[in-house]
Amino acid sequence: MDSQWITDFVQMQGTNFLINLVAAAAIFLVGRWAAKLAHGLSLKAMQRGKLDPLLVKFLGNMLYALLMIFVVLAAISQVGIQTTSLIAVIGAAGLAVGLALQGSLANFAAGVLVIIFRPYKIGDYVEAGGVAGVIDDVQIFTTELKTADNRKIIVPNGQMMSGAITNYSSHATRRVDLVVGVGYDDDIDTVRRVLQGVVADDPRVLADPAPNIRMSAMGDSSVSWIVRPWVKAEDYWDVHWEMTEEIKRRFDAVGISIPFPQRDVHVYHHPETREARSAAPLER
Repeated sequence: MDSQWITDFVQMQGTNFLINLVAAAAIFLVGRWAAKLAHGLSLKAMQRGKLDPLLVKFLGNMLYALLMIFVVLAAISQVGIQTTSLIAVIGAAGLAVGLALQGSLANFAAGVLVIIFRPYKIGDYVEAGGVAGVIDDVQIFTTELKTADNRKIIVPNGQMMSGAITNYSSHATRRVDLVVGVGYDDDIDTVRRVLQGVVADDPRVLADPAPNIRMSAMGDSSVSWIVRPWVKAEDYWDVHWEMTEEIKRRFDAVGISIPFPQRDVHVYHHPETREARSAAPLER
């Protein structure tokens, strides 16, 4: 009789465990679906509120992570594991985990600083953390960039914030800096007139600030001129490349030379050296 009771009890407990396990799996699956749904709805709500895209993605990722923590705890509790005890164990191990995850915590803190101080936003072209590219996404721990040749670079937030950040997209205008070398025999007024014509004929060049065209240096092989027009940020590289090509075309048309580095070598023969060579006996 006692053995039958024990058998029935074990079977009942096994059945209850299976039921709880199925319920836990259902809680996890439904909870994950609900978390994704809440994540998507929160993103749409923040976008309708015209929040910064960087802030929208960061807060959306944070919300999804917190919801998934609650879902996992609910599923574990359904199986029969005491979540209070689990939380106590996690809290006791918090110091060790914190020491082991110093880098991750630093990256999380850096991500919060990005949201607060906004050194860059989605779509900006930046140089930071030893890399350069367009900001594609900011996660809780990392920042994703897309390079000009369509590579994806994932950089820890701590690395992005650890040094200087150059944001090329923060202002609406940029200055194109060109340096042109001409020969010493070329007429100064002709060179200036050609460079001014190239700048004036480009409709993308802004009138304010005014372009700056000056002779900047007299080098070993050429006279250097600077050409510095202001353009819209999105026109920078097109103007840089096309204006360089146009300057070469117009210089060729009027005969202005663009010299390459060269050096004149003068050889002197000392009379005493020449006499000493002629007096030396010939070896047979």
